[in-house]
Amino acid sequence: MNNTNIIDPLSVDPVVFGFEDDQLKVLLLKREEHKNQDLWAIPGGFIKYDEDIDKAAERILEERTGVNVFMKQLGAFGAVDRFPERRVITIAYYALVKPGNYQLTLEKGDCDIQWVNVYDLPDLLFDHKKIIEHALRSLRIRIRIEPIGFNLLPTAFPLLALQRLYEAILNTTFDKSNFRRKILKMGILEESNKKQEGVAHRSARLFHFNKEKYGEMIKKGFNFEM
Repeated sequence: MNNTNIIDPLSVDPVVFGFEDDQLKVLLLKREEHKNQDLWAIPGGFIKYDEDIDKAAERILEERTGVNVFMKQLGAFGAVDRFPERRVITIAYYALVKPGNYQLTLEKGDCDIQWVNVYDLPDLLFDHKKIIEHALRSLRIRIRIEPIGFNLLPTAFPLLALQRLYEAILNTTFDKSNFRRKILKMGILEESNKKQEGVAHRSARLFHFNKEKYGEMIKKGFNFEM
C-alpha cells in the first residue's frame, strides 16, 4: 500500500466561549515555548490513530484545560501553509459555557491559561484567529435559532442579564424596552415572585423559564430576532 498520500497528522482545536462580567470571552492558553513571543493559542492537540474525532476533542480539551463540555463541530481548516514545517489539517469545535463552573488546569508544556475578551484578542498562533472568528459567526447564527444562551444564566434572573448576554454574543446594543417587550411576547419566560438581592440599584424582578414552552421552542426551532 502506498502511504505517500496519507495526510498526517490531524488535529482538533476546540473554541470555548464563556460569558462572564457581561463579556463574551474565549479560553486561550500559552505554551512555554511561545512565552517569549507572547503568542496564545486555542487549546488543541493531535488525534490518536485509533481515536474518534469527537472523543479526541473532549479528551484534549479536558487534558489541557480541565474543561469537560459538549462541543459542536465547526468544520475543517486545511490551508497548506497553516502550520509551519509540515502539513496539518485541524477539525474545529466550539462550545458556550459558564467560566465559573470550571477550575482551569494546565498540562505540562503550557505556562498560562486565561479567559480573554473575544473582541480584544492577543496575538495568536497559526490560523487560530481565523478559527475563532469563524466560530463566533457560527455561534451568532445558532443563538438566533436556538435558545442556547439561556443555559448560561441562573435559574432566576433579571431581564437585563439576558439582554447583556445577547448583546455580548451579537456585539450590539438593544433598546431595553423593546428587548423586554419582544422577549416576553415569545412566551418562554415567567415572572417569579422574587427580586434581586444585594444590589446597589433598585431591585429588578426575576424571571425563569417556562420549561414546557422552552422545550417546544427547541423542537421547532427558535427565531430570536430583536
